[in-house]
Amino acid sequence: MIDIHILPIIESNSNYAYVVRAPEGNIAVIDPGDAAPIIEFLDERDWKPDVIINTHHHWDHVNGNPALQKKYGIPVYAPEKDAHRIKHVDHMLKDGDVFELGSEKALVIETPGHTMGEICLWFKDSNALFTGDTLFSMGCGRLFEGSAQDMFSSFQKIAALPDETMIYCGHEYTRSNAGFCLSQEPDNPALRARIDEVKALRAANKPTIPVSLKTEKETNVFMRAKNADEFGRLRALKDKF
Repeated sequence: MIDIHILPIIESNSNYAYVVRAPEGNIAVIDPGDAAPIIEFLDERDWKPDVIINTHHHWDHVNGNPALQKKYGIPVYAPEKDAHRIKHVDHMLKDGDVFELGSEKALVIETPGHTMGEICLWFKDSNALFTGDTLFSMGCGRLFEGSAQDMFSSFQKIAALPDETMIYCGHEYTRSNAGFCLSQEPDNPALRARIDEVKALRAANKPTIPVSLKTEKETNVFMRAKNADEFGRLRALKDKF
């Protein structure tokens, strides 16, 4: 199984980047919005990454690419439909592609909505899904480029994965997302239990992720939307919350 390290970066935006290490030692850096904390983490362990992967083109997920490329001489993999807005992309990823990290394989799933080219990476054997800014714990990304139908369809792709899949998202937005979900489902016992867990984790300065897809289905009102119209209504309400 892959070894996943969660690195808080760009403190004001509560971003997460990931260092993912295969059993053979191959290393991928996912969504390096800032290179400095990633380089510090790697150098402390005398690790050299093999590849950078971006889930979408936004600056807070790609700005660390150049420094990492310069220091380690490694390629950038990025979504084909966002690649024209990311500098120095070496390999483009599209829906259905399989990315190999050592003996581990990740399926590329196109999940438009936040951006039209956004992808998720599903490491099936390790029950790990990297969702970028598509799915957050108890939330979803803003619809900057896509429609509610786009994002609803993307959520349906994620919902079809096994319940034990663990979600690794791009931001620590869980506590604020929880408040919105509670406003929509005040009598949801699973949601109230998750909120208690989230409060305890944040009080201990710990990430609220990973979280299982099963838990998201029980607590995330966007995962529970029955159609694109309902999804869009919820997203519009969240934008004003």
